[in-house]
Amino acid sequence: MSAPLRERLLEARASLVRAGLTAQDAALDAEVLARHVLGWDRGQLLTRMHLVAPANFESRFQELIARRAAREPVAYITGHREFWGLDFVVSPAVLIPRPETELLVERALAVVGAGTPSRIVDVGTGSGCIAVALAHERPLTRVVAVDRSAEALQVAACNITRHGVGARVHPVLGHLLEAIAGPVDLIVSNPPYVDPAAATALQPEVARFEPGAALFAGEAGLAILRTLLETAARRLAPGGHLIVEFGAGQDRALRISAEAAAWSIEIADDLAGIPRVAVLQAAGRR
Repeated sequence: MSAPLRERLLEARASLVRAGLTAQDAALDAEVLARHVLGWDRGQLLTRMHLVAPANFESRFQELIARRAAREPVAYITGHREFWGLDFVVSPAVLIPRPETELLVERALAVVGAGTPSRIVDVGTGSGCIAVALAHERPLTRVVAVDRSAEALQVAACNITRHGVGARVHPVLGHLLEAIAGPVDLIVSNPPYVDPAAATALQPEVARFEPGAALFAGEAGLAILRTLLETAARRLAPGGHLIVEFGAGQDRALRISAEAAAWSIEIADDLAGIPRVAVLQAAGRR
C-alpha cells in the first residue's frame, strides 16, 4: 500500500541529508520538489500531507530527489527561480539569480528616475533577470540585454516575453560593450568575478552545474570588471553611471582600479554586510 505524502517527504529529506545537505535545506528542497511534481502550492501540500501520494507521484518525485542528491540545484531541476518578486525561467545555460543581486537592481533604480526616459545596457544578462526587473520598475526605460552566449540569450528572450517587456528590452549577442555604440545613461553588470583558483572551494551546486564562463575571470576574478572600467566611460552619456556586482573581498582592489581609471566610486554592502555592489561615475562626465 502506498504511504502518505508526509512519509515520502521524510524519506526524501533523509536522502538529501545523507547527500550532504543541511536538515533545513533538505526539508525545504524536498517540499519544493514535491510541490513541483504535484502542481500544488504550499498550503495545498501542508493540508494534504496525510493523504496517500497520487499514483503518478512517486517515480517522478524519486527521480527529482536523486538529481538533488547529486547536488543539482533545485532551480535547474524545476526550471524556475524567483528574483525581484518575479518568476524567471532558468537553465544550465545561465547563472541562477541570487538575492544579493537585487542590491544591484536597487542601486540602479536609485539613479534612474521613475519619470525619466533612460537607455540602459545590461552586460552579461544571462537569464535577463536584471534587465527585466529594471524594465518592470521603470516603464520609460529601454534596455539592451547583452550576452556572448546564444543559449543564455534564448533564456533571456523567454523571460523578456514572459514578463511583457519585449517592446523595451532587446537581447543582443555580443561580448561586453563591443556591440554598444552609446551614449547610454546606465550600464549594469553582474559579470564573472570568481577567481579560478577558488573553484575547489565552491559548493558542488555551483562548481558542477553553473556555467563556468559566467562565473570565472582572470586576474583573481577582476579581469572583466577592469575591462568594464576601461571601456564603459566612452559609452556613457554625461551624468551616466556604471553599476557592477563583485565578489567578497574584492572591494579594495576594485576601488584602486576605479580611482586609477578616474571613476568616482561608492560601494554598497549586501544584507550580510559584505561589500557587493559598486556605483561608479566617470570624472568629467557628471
